[in-house]
Amino acid sequence: MIKKEMIAMLLAGGQGSRLGVLTSKVAKPAVTFGGKYRIIDFPLSNCINSGVDTVGVLTQYQPLRLNTHIGIGIPWDLDRNIGGVSILPPYEKSTDTEWYTGTANAIYQNLTYMEMFHPEYVLILGGDHIYKMDYEVMLDFHKASGAAVSIAVMPVPWEEAGRFGVVVTDEQSCITEFQEKPAEPKSNLASMGIYIFSWKVLKDALLKNANVPGCDFGKHIIPYCHENGEKLVAYEYNGYWKDVGTLSSYWEANMELIDIIPEFNLYEEFWKIYTSSEIIPPQYIAADAKIERSIIGDGSEIFGEVKNSVIGAGVTVKPGAVVRDSIIMKGTVIGENSVIDRAIIAENVVVGSGVLAGIGEAVPNRFKPEVYAGGLVTVGENSVIPDGVKIGKNTAISGVTNAEDYPDGILAGGESIIKDGDKA
Repeated sequence: MIKKEMIAMLLAGGQGSRLGVLTSKVAKPAVTFGGKYRIIDFPLSNCINSGVDTVGVLTQYQPLRLNTHIGIGIPWDLDRNIGGVSILPPYEKSTDTEWYTGTANAIYQNLTYMEMFHPEYVLILGGDHIYKMDYEVMLDFHKASGAAVSIAVMPVPWEEAGRFGVVVTDEQSCITEFQEKPAEPKSNLASMGIYIFSWKVLKDALLKNANVPGCDFGKHIIPYCHENGEKLVAYEYNGYWKDVGTLSSYWEANMELIDIIPEFNLYEEFWKIYTSSEIIPPQYIAADAKIERSIIGDGSEIFGEVKNSVIGAGVTVKPGAVVRDSIIMKGTVIGENSVIDRAIIAENVVVGSGVLAGIGEAVPNRFKPEVYAGGLVTVGENSVIPDGVKIGKNTAISGVTNAEDYPDGILAGGESIIKDGDKA
């Protein structure tokens, strides 16, 4: 009989709609980060660094890139005969076939997978946060407290607490009350969406709530356990943790990597972040290229200037081009004499010559002001931008565009061009 003390269930099906055109063709956990990684690399690396060698990855939205990246788990040492990494998409059943309709519903639909390992504990994770955490320390805390459920929490500024689910605790870290995005928070301890359940408690809660529409951990399972008299405790985490769910937070998290003393260190020996790396040539920096405080990916060729930017693998910055305060993802070409300011440019984009991106005043985006904000220019993967156009701030471009798409050669601030049936 297979028996694992703790298995992990990693929720990676999210669409990530607040990342706009970056996630029109790819799930949020598969979006690149830090020039080399994908967002899902961080929780996967945390698992293997913490001794958790059985991970179910629940996928749903645009899973191809994610599935290809994970493969059989070799980079994370998760290619195991027993356990290892398993991709768990929704599947057709003889009755009640449905998509994953909520975080807990997704876990419920994979009860059979979990039962294969007879776990004592189940670790529930999101696939879209940037952080390093030793889950073994959290498990030790869970065991010592005698709790049925441990929720990882972290203190946030009081003025931001209303954006999170917050927990109220007593002196023993026992949770006495929950507040979901409260107008007047009683605590500043925000749930990180990381839970350890004792298996029997989780199984019971999932079965009892099986018919709840859109069953969710924060809204249904945790309150059910609390009302049922189970002991819930808060595991306080004080390290770096970033939800990169918006374009501004995603841009900020990348920019923090190039600080002189980065708050989040990718270079630590004792807690490595693993990823699936292609075999590509080394980077090339031309004699008259200028680079200041930037990350440059393997296989990139830099002939122009790069300042305060994160450049992915296989990127070409042609002569005379200037890239500032920007994220340029894998395989993108920045044309000669183009100037790119404060932009997020996705994979395999071709930017023509003489393009000026990020000019003028920042006006709210007319189409999706809550998404395309922060003064950023956002370009979706495989897009083409013609020579000589000017692009304002809080703009979005997706698809192969031509000169006719830019009246007077300009995409004004706050405007968008979304082509080829792409979603914005």
